[in-house]
Amino acid sequence: MDLRQMALGALCVTDPVRKAYAVQSLWAQLEARDPGLRIDAAQVLDEPAFLPGRPERPRLVPAVEVPQRSPFTPEGRAALLHAIAHIEFNAINLALDAVWRFAGLPEKFYVDWMRVAAEEAKHYLLLAGHLATLGHVYGDFDAHDGLWSMTWKTRSDFVARMALVPRTLEARGLDATPLIQVKLRKAGDLRAVEILDLILREEVGHVAIGNHWYRWACEREGLDPVPHYRTLVAQYAAPRLRPPFNREARLAAGFSEIELSWLEEAVPSATPASGGAPAP
Repeated sequence: MDLRQMALGALCVTDPVRKAYAVQSLWAQLEARDPGLRIDAAQVLDEPAFLPGRPERPRLVPAVEVPQRSPFTPEGRAALLHAIAHIEFNAINLALDAVWRFAGLPEKFYVDWMRVAAEEAKHYLLLAGHLATLGHVYGDFDAHDGLWSMTWKTRSDFVARMALVPRTLEARGLDATPLIQVKLRKAGDLRAVEILDLILREEVGHVAIGNHWYRWACEREGLDPVPHYRTLVAQYAAPRLRPPFNREARLAAGFSEIELSWLEEAVPSATPASGGAPAP
């Protein structure tokens, strides 16, 4: 069995729970150094007609059409947790897409992104389980497709993928999560706060992986990562990042002071955080 082919197969699975368990099983094989599982970095795989595999629901609508609900009502809290579960489901897909799509990279790249996929699967299952205690399942609320849209736009540009998905869209979760936790704590949902604690810790590592491979790709291409990032943001019309920024988490994830200063100078300070995680 080839890891990259298996990752593509998992990406095509439509049922979120089956996908999550398939990813965790594949990661367990990889972590155990199963001799039957190899990594063929050189193989260029054919892309299936429809990616990613996902269920019929939730209904995908433009981001502006996803209603904001108060987390201080049971329905609003369920909608908020559903939005975060949707992000984690999409994060499984984008990690799997990185594993199968980009050939000719060091073996560590594929191992890193399978680890990310497995941790995102864990996050999804935790959130889906907690959502069930609120009387809802994944698919009950509308959602938007921002994460996958950028994943698709950067499918032919490895440097842009590393720049604009993990270290831009996913990094927004580092900023938004603590603010969401404050509201969930006030609403009395301590289990949700606990789940988000775990997610935040592991997302720092995911963003760090994105930072590492972005800088590796820039060095390989002879690019300066800081100005080239700004070029890519404009070229791909990446969503504008908004403060407040979680400086501690971003520094732990490998952002430099120069990058953080640029972010803070480039955006209006009064605008609330939003995007990769739902705006609190």
